[in-house]
Amino acid sequence: MKSSYLKYTGVLFMILLIISVGKLDAQITEKPSWREIQHRSREWYTSEEARDIADNVLLYQHNNGGWLKNINMARELSEAEIKEIEIEKSQEIGTTIDNGATHTQLRFLARVYNATGDKKYKDAFLQGMDFLFEAQYENGGWPQFYPIRKGYYEHITFNDGAMMGVMNLLRDIAKQKSTYSFVDKIRIQKAQNAIDKGLEIILKTQVKVDGELTIWCAQHDKDDLSPAKARAYELPSLSGSESVGIVEYLLKIEDPSEDVKRSIRSAVKWFQENKVMGQKVMWIDDPDAPEGKDRIVVRDSTGGPLWGRFNEIETGRPIFVGRDGKIKYHLDEIERERRVGYNYIDNYAEDLLNRKYPEWENKH
Repeated sequence: MKSSYLKYTGVLFMILLIISVGKLDAQITEKPSWREIQHRSREWYTSEEARDIADNVLLYQHNNGGWLKNINMARELSEAEIKEIEIEKSQEIGTTIDNGATHTQLRFLARVYNATGDKKYKDAFLQGMDFLFEAQYENGGWPQFYPIRKGYYEHITFNDGAMMGVMNLLRDIAKQKSTYSFVDKIRIQKAQNAIDKGLEIILKTQVKVDGELTIWCAQHDKDDLSPAKARAYELPSLSGSESVGIVEYLLKIEDPSEDVKRSIRSAVKWFQENKVMGQKVMWIDDPDAPEGKDRIVVRDSTGGPLWGRFNEIETGRPIFVGRDGKIKYHLDEIERERRVGYNYIDNYAEDLLNRKYPEWENKH
């Protein structure tokens, strides 16, 4: 009996050991995600893995200099996939600055070029810069897609940090930060001109209510600059999320003009006056839901501050809009799929108000 028990435990131990080694081996060989590699150390960019991924990035770059969105460029590609991507490169459809596309690839290529000195990465970077210059509207804004895709995509797009991602990159280049020291003087000047025009449109699109500056919509009409609608659940409104990124960009302007100071202080005032207190966002298990979970807002005396991602322009009140396009004032009034899949209310401006703005105000 004892012998059988020892034999059983020995076999069980070996099985567990094999499983553990297999898992460890999988972790070692598993490719990092595109999101993960954005935070790798400087040393990593000298690695063969970094070059392999950079070659993927070059492969995915379209002939116009831009990239598509929502692609994991770090994964290993089959020969068939490579051939398909090579065919797609010539299509000037879908290249975008949405969801981090293009400006994220450019930052990655700059790091790899600095680490390797391989000219092909520099050339691809400069081509991508030219794409951004060409995509900018004369008034200073950027559309979500370029070449222009008809519909809400042609609005000046702050949504998901699209335009501000471009502006932050071009500012780093214009300031000749060391990562971008290889950029030529002509493009450095173009970058400066682009962010100067971008700043003008930021100041012009800041929404006024009863003569007072507030914050920004997630997208603005490219012609009359008014707050604009995008998808059915993204109505003209004041954005408690995207506006934070805009203000944070303005805070970093050296020697800001009086117009910039007024813009910052007005936006901060709006955030201070329209924060939601006494409420808390929670995730709960929901076995009946396809996602297995739900997101709810509950009353909690310790909760807040929170801000709506969408807020009524006239009142500053958070709004919740589902795929039917109808305005509701409580998260639980829209469909579960949207509650789970979209972040309608969060502590977007908390760090801005508690840390970043006070630091700026002390200097100005």
